[in-house]
Amino acid sequence: MAVFSSLSDRLQDTFDALRGKGRLTEDDINSAMREIRMALLEADVNYRVVKNFVAACKEKCMTAEVLDSLTPAQNVVAIVLDQLTELLGKTESKLVLPQNRTPNVIMLVGLQGSGKTTASAKLAYMLKSQGRSPLLAACDVHRPAAADQLATLGEEIGVPVYRGDGKDAVKIANESIRYAIDHLNDVVIVDTAGRLQIDEQMMAEAVDIKNAVKPDQILMVVDAMTGQDIVNVVSTFAERVDFDGVIMSKLDGDARGGGALSVREVTGKPIKFVSMGEKPDSLEVFYPERMAKRILGMGDVVGIIEQAQKVAREEDLENAERILREGFTMDDMLDQMNQIRKMGGLSKLIGMIPGGDRALAQMGGNLDESQITRIEAMIYSMTPDERQHPKKINGQRRKRIAAGSGRSIQEVNQLVKQWSEMNKMMGKMRAMTNEMGGKGGSRKARRQMQNMMRNMGVNPQGKNGFPF
Repeated sequence: MAVFSSLSDRLQDTFDALRGKGRLTEDDINSAMREIRMALLEADVNYRVVKNFVAACKEKCMTAEVLDSLTPAQNVVAIVLDQLTELLGKTESKLVLPQNRTPNVIMLVGLQGSGKTTASAKLAYMLKSQGRSPLLAACDVHRPAAADQLATLGEEIGVPVYRGDGKDAVKIANESIRYAIDHLNDVVIVDTAGRLQIDEQMMAEAVDIKNAVKPDQILMVVDAMTGQDIVNVVSTFAERVDFDGVIMSKLDGDARGGGALSVREVTGKPIKFVSMGEKPDSLEVFYPERMAKRILGMGDVVGIIEQAQKVAREEDLENAERILREGFTMDDMLDQMNQIRKMGGLSKLIGMIPGGDRALAQMGGNLDESQITRIEAMIYSMTPDERQHPKKINGQRRKRIAAGSGRSIQEVNQLVKQWSEMNKMMGKMRAMTNEMGGKGGSRKARRQMQNMMRNMGVNPQGKNGFPF
């Protein structure tokens, strides 16, 4: 979430200053609100939005409940979190597609360069993964090679693209509906043309396409790197085509992100999806509270769990039981790294941990993901027997592995040491499990297991934990 990193740092610094005070005075609140106002304005949030936001926060912070509290800073953070969540939309806004119409039609609008074509393909990929059969309609007949780009993206994700004559956008949109019916596609995603700035021809064409295909949902694609200028753009689109929601693209960029915080307040239209990368699966449902927590440095633990569930496999439980029983191998380490990659990589996962965005910013914005590739190269340079029994990797073998992977002996030594530490941890867990011996086993061992699980973020007494 690099797009909000500067804002996040400023807000966290403000809260840190408050935490150093036992009680808060009216001057403390005024000073904090001034810092929050400056942070939002520097993030290029619309000044009217900032004014209303700060006024609402200040009114709630000036209550006796906050000023006389023994933990006033926590109350202020909670108030800002609630207001920021409300600013972003309170609750998620789902994509509503009526079941009594086939195919459903989704129309994407926005300025040129906002990422409409890419967003169209990502949305098609998401719907396909949900069991739908989407069709992409190439209705941008003005930008050179726009249809070619959509066709390439469609081929990459296995979704058909209807191009028509490549001249008349309204005709192509109409014909795509008939094509979808004939080929059993249950949803059509219409990619429309944009301009570098709003003009009458673009708006008129968008209105004509809307009247022709009567879309179930109109989504406006907004570049997260756009600042206050986006207010005029979204207001005009809301007036002319009355879109239903927003797809926020390029949210992994390095801009200030003021436009993203201004859209809903200005238009009343919810953010439905956010794009967090270049890959087809990088489009995500937008959850206002989770985003607000990440901006305030609280992380998104629920998001991590959902990412893990996406890549979970039936054999994972069997592998976990085998690792506890027999130990951790280099093949298991390979499997774990592959799972991390499927979940979006280390940078994405760390950014979802409380305080992770700030840690990433201090490291330059991104982790060196190539480290995983280097580890994989070393493991693949081992024999199958060495992967299963890493204790056999002596000095001579380490030299061979280093030469085969193009890495240094020191790096191979570090990898073997890392494996050894992980195997020791599994050994401790295995010993505790054996000592417990079921429900009648050692209470001390069960407590140790519970503490270890809590440290790993697992609730041992929850429905997903162990029954002890």
